[in-house]
Amino acid sequence: MNASVLYFSADAVRRALPMREAIQAMHDAFAQLARGEVTLPTRVRMDAAGQGAAHVMPCHSTSRKLFAVKMVSTFPGNRQSGLPAIHAIVILSDGATGAPLAILEGASLTALRTGAASGLATDLLARPEAAAAAIFGAGVQARTQLEAVCAVRPIRRVRVYDRDRALADEFAAEMTRRLGIPVEPSPSSAKNLEDADVVCTATPSRQPVFDDGELPPGVHINAVGAWRPDMVEVPAATVRRARVVVDHRDSALEEAGDLLGPLRAGVIGEEGFSTELGDVVLGHKPGRTTADEITLFKSVGLAIQDLCAAARVLANAQPLGLGTPLHSGA
Repeated sequence: MNASVLYFSADAVRRALPMREAIQAMHDAFAQLARGEVTLPTRVRMDAAGQGAAHVMPCHSTSRKLFAVKMVSTFPGNRQSGLPAIHAIVILSDGATGAPLAILEGASLTALRTGAASGLATDLLARPEAAAAAIFGAGVQARTQLEAVCAVRPIRRVRVYDRDRALADEFAAEMTRRLGIPVEPSPSSAKNLEDADVVCTATPSRQPVFDDGELPPGVHINAVGAWRPDMVEVPAATVRRARVVVDHRDSALEEAGDLLGPLRAGVIGEEGFSTELGDVVLGHKPGRTTADEITLFKSVGLAIQDLCAAARVLANAQPLGLGTPLHSGA
């Protein structure tokens, strides 16, 4: 193995990629995508006898001259034996020579870049004065969602709802300490949404996690949990009346259950998938247009996000003394 290849553990990834820098990396990722500088094959899914699945996500950036590939596995039953449900690894390679540059622990990178994409969307689509956040889900992704929203808006109050109240209590206590703002568990979805300005859904749900009638006017929604056609977090009625922005149109048409259900039911047409976040980043399409508008960022996750996040980790590593060199024969 090339001696210049560096390995980054989960801790090293987090230290090398503060949330504000992760958001900048996502700005770069979506701008590249909108400019047509990215080769983004469809992710490959491999099932493991009903116990779980693995996905392979490749990408090439022509402007950055980099390749990246991520393998991520999801095995929900792992929780019963005390193991993480998600494992992932990202390999970053030189796009001019093909030489490997870095290997990164991918679950932490995925959580950071997913949160950062929502932070970017919130910055572009939420009302400037947004101060109250509502979080659905209390897992790793929910934590980075909240961290990212707080990085771009003056959030002063947070509520969290999870079907497992113990997880919501733990989330509230931890994030109150980390962020220095009050985070409270909610007894219901309706209570969670009271006076909310920004909503983040980060759950594995197969049915909507709130009712459309519970949404306050002018709210911005980041929906990141439903990344397969059989998963749903957002009601069809919300999708119908919201201004929808997707991370990538072709990927959303294949994988975004929140949008595919309403599309098949005739609630929306394919024009509902027409605005990508990169279009807003580059100013080709507007962000929020009115104060009372419901905006919805629907993300299924893209390999270009992994590539740009990994590249930023590698760039930041040297001055911080991070990364473990991997040598041939190691």
